[in-house]
Amino acid sequence: MMANQHDTGELSPGLELLLDRYVEFLVVDKGSANNTREAYQRDIRRYAAHLTGQGIRTIDGVRIEHVRRHIVALAEAGLAPASIARAISAVRGLHKFAMVEGDAPGDPSENVQLPKRLRVLPDVLSVTQVAAILEAPMADTDPRRAHFVLRDRAILEMLYATGMRISELRTLHTSQLLFEYGLVRVIGKGNKERLVPVGQTAQEWAEEYRRRARPLLIKRGQRSDDIFFLNSRGGSLSRNALWKMTRAYAAAAGVVADVHPHTFRHSFATHLLEGGADLRAVQEMLGHEDITTTQIYTHIDREYLREVHRTFHPRG
Repeated sequence: MMANQHDTGELSPGLELLLDRYVEFLVVDKGSANNTREAYQRDIRRYAAHLTGQGIRTIDGVRIEHVRRHIVALAEAGLAPASIARAISAVRGLHKFAMVEGDAPGDPSENVQLPKRLRVLPDVLSVTQVAAILEAPMADTDPRRAHFVLRDRAILEMLYATGMRISELRTLHTSQLLFEYGLVRVIGKGNKERLVPVGQTAQEWAEEYRRRARPLLIKRGQRSDDIFFLNSRGGSLSRNALWKMTRAYAAAAGVVADVHPHTFRHSFATHLLEGGADLRAVQEMLGHEDITTTQIYTHIDREYLREVHRTFHPRG
C-alpha cells in the first residue's frame, strides 16, 4: 500500500545517502524541530520509495512527471490535503538541496503546484464569533472555579491577540512577557524567536490571571518551571486540554464551526489582512519562513470579498 511504502527501506544507495544528508541538513543547518524533521523524513522516504518503484536510482534522473505521479498517488491513498501539501514541501526541499549540493542539474519540482481541488482554506471566525468565544468563560460564576475562568479567558485573549501556535502558548514562560514594551517573545519552530505585539486587552487579562489565579495554581503543584499558563496540578497544559477548552467555549458561545486553538491563529492573520495590514508584517508575526505560507490568508480575504459581492451586488 502507498501509505506504507516509506517503511520498505528498499531504496537505491544513491537515494538513501541523499536522504541521510538532507535530514542532517535539516537538523544542523536549519535547526528544524524534531516533529518537523520526523514528518519530513517520512515524506521524503515515501517519495524515494515511489521513485525507486518507477526505476529511478539517482535524484538527477527525476523529471516533473515523476513528481506529479507521486502527488496523484498520495491523493489516491487518501492522505489529507494538509498532509499532501506538507509532502510537496518536503519534496521541493529535497530537490532544492540536491541542486544546491550539485547532485542534480535542476529542480523538477519547482513548477509543481498543489491541485486546486486539494486546496483547503483554514477555518476562520468572524470578529463577532471571536468576541463571543472570548466572553464565554465569564458565564461560569462558580466561585470555586474563578481562577480557572481567569486563566481560560487570558489564554483565549492571548491566542487571538498574538496568533501563537498551541505549542508556543503551552511553553510560554513568564519571562517572555514583555508587557512594558507591549510585546511577547515567542519561541517558535526550530527554537527561533520572534517578538509579537500584544494588545492592551490581552495584557490586562494576562495580568489579572497572573495576579489572582496563577498563585493558586502554583500552590497546587510541585513546580511551575516558570510556565505561565498552568493546569490544576501546577504544570503546563496539554494540547488535548487546550483543544477541549476552545471547543467547549465555542459551543457555549453558540459558534457551530469546528473551533480549535489554531482557529484563533487563522482568524488573527485574516482579520489583520482584512484591516489592511502589510503581508510581510503578518508573516513576521506568525513566524512563517516563507511568505507563500502567509499568502493563503489573502486567498481567504478574496473569498470573503467575493461572498460579499455575491450577497449584496444587484447582479452578484
